[in-house]
Amino acid sequence: MIYIFLILILLFSVIIHEVSHGYAAYALGDPTPKYEKRLTLNPINHLDPIGSILVPGVLILIRVITGSGFIFGWAKPVRFNPNNLRDKKYGELKVAIAGPLSNICLALVFGLVLRLAPLGNSFTEILGLVVYINLLLAVFNLMPIPPLDGFHILSTFISEERKAILTKYSLIFMLVFFFFLFPFITKIVDFLYFLIAG
Repeated sequence: MIYIFLILILLFSVIIHEVSHGYAAYALGDPTPKYEKRLTLNPINHLDPIGSILVPGVLILIRVITGSGFIFGWAKPVRFNPNNLRDKKYGELKVAIAGPLSNICLALVFGLVLRLAPLGNSFTEILGLVVYINLLLAVFNLMPIPPLDGFHILSTFISEERKAILTKYSLIFMLVFFFFLFPFITKIVDFLYFLIAG
């Protein structure tokens, strides 16, 4: 039963993440997310068959069988046109950071409820998952690796040549990250979880 909640929380969190990108782009002058119907919480408009269904499903199955492993997923990225943004210098940065910020805000709100409100064990576990998953999404997406949000934030401050190098070797960087750096990310998330939820 907890895995059903896990999938629902993950889907809800990644949809909020992508909608936040869309609203940031729209607020900065780009109507593309609105035209593509990405300013809605309707999951049908955001689901990616691989990232929203297949990958999380397989990872949950592995976790059920082995008792270990992480669970992750993603929604369809929100497209926007940087040329339409009013802020030409920092517009892409603002759009990129909106997603992780939305996850941090969700973690803070649900973390405060978890810390302050008297709750039953089952409800406490579900809220704990909301906080943890959103912190994980935020920290993971802030990594400066293409195509993550952290790369788009970093792109504001580096040369086109360096952006091209990072993009060219993005698969290698991502593999290195998952095999060697992911435990470091989980330690950061654990620490933030403790600060927020206790």
